[in-house]
Amino acid sequence: MNKTFDLEAFIKTFVIERQTSLFANDLQRYDSELRQEIDGKKVLVIGGAGTIGSSYIKALLKFKPATLYVVDINENNLTELTRDIRSNPTLNVPENYKTYPIDFGQPVFEKMLTSDGPFDIVANFAAHKHVRSEKDHFSIEAMIENNVFKARRLLDLLAENPPNHFFCVSTDKAANPVNIMGASKKLMEEVILAYSKKIPITTARFANVAFSNGSLLFGFLERLMKKQPFSSPLDIKRYFVSPEESGQICLLACILGKSGQIFFPKLNEEKMKTFSSIAENLLKEMGFEPDYCTTEEEAKNKKIKQGSNNYPVYFFQSNTSGEKSFEEFFTATEDVDFESFSGLGIIKDAPQKDIKVIDDIFIELRRIFASDSISKTQIVEVLTGFLPEFSHIEKGKNLDQSM
Repeated sequence: MNKTFDLEAFIKTFVIERQTSLFANDLQRYDSELRQEIDGKKVLVIGGAGTIGSSYIKALLKFKPATLYVVDINENNLTELTRDIRSNPTLNVPENYKTYPIDFGQPVFEKMLTSDGPFDIVANFAAHKHVRSEKDHFSIEAMIENNVFKARRLLDLLAENPPNHFFCVSTDKAANPVNIMGASKKLMEEVILAYSKKIPITTARFANVAFSNGSLLFGFLERLMKKQPFSSPLDIKRYFVSPEESGQICLLACILGKSGQIFFPKLNEEKMKTFSSIAENLLKEMGFEPDYCTTEEEAKNKKIKQGSNNYPVYFFQSNTSGEKSFEEFFTATEDVDFESFSGLGIIKDAPQKDIKVIDDIFIELRRIFASDSISKTQIVEVLTGFLPEFSHIEKGKNLDQSM
């Protein structure tokens, strides 16, 4: 194995295929505006210990906020975040820096917000992000609770003392969603747009973040450490951004966007990658050659021998629910601005539903979640009734049933 492996360099060379950030020109062009809105300000980041949230914090700390509070339910990741940013000489960690292992839906969060707020900038990254989270009605209810219901409670809290900037992360999977995770994020977009006249709100849809926590690519690194085979679909192509770029997208959208706008990266379709091709390049960079297997069982039973450079892999055609074979960031009916930023597009003037319409879907979702005979099909029907663009792909198999 190559012991000098540089993940950041690998991502630039083999995944995103660019050595300079897609957003470098925009960051330079709008530097003074960013400094004016960030320096000396109070910032609250929710879900800040995950890959995108922590990358947003690193982009933010290139500037000089006076206060930074970070909330996340993952206590271990909060600890690592603190070690990481305090070890980085290029970041400006403010004196008033605090981390809280708190669920932002709990009463203690409201107490903290009331006591130490208001904040000038609030960014929410707390979300269920995996397609695998739609396996049954229990996991779906938890996902909608986190991605939608809690997001609205946060908006109601912030509406009492609105920040200058509020950002809530979305996903490319919200554009013509085919899975419930994407539909939940599209519903989240509808909720925040309904509040966009009360609170300055922006969001961003963006590509897969290369080697983000819990992602398939991150899983490759875990499999290497545990000497386990790689498993990946052959037919799924995705856009990728680096972790650094993911934070920059969110910072630019949060600080420079106008309320109600949805941002997305301008990515070239030719740069889309299959997970299997990245797996092959990763193994070769590590000094291995892929040993192609025809079944999961064959791959699992092959021993990774000391001194051998053969590494078992199982590549297959996708066969799980909610998997879209391609990615898109906007739909044909959305008004898109490609001119304002070098690396970003903006969906402008998205239709804003009345709060009463939002109330109705919340009541219906709460009603079916309270039922003893709830099913995944019923939830899909309710979501489709509210989101006509939602076309669920059901194959009767979820990702937890694969290696």
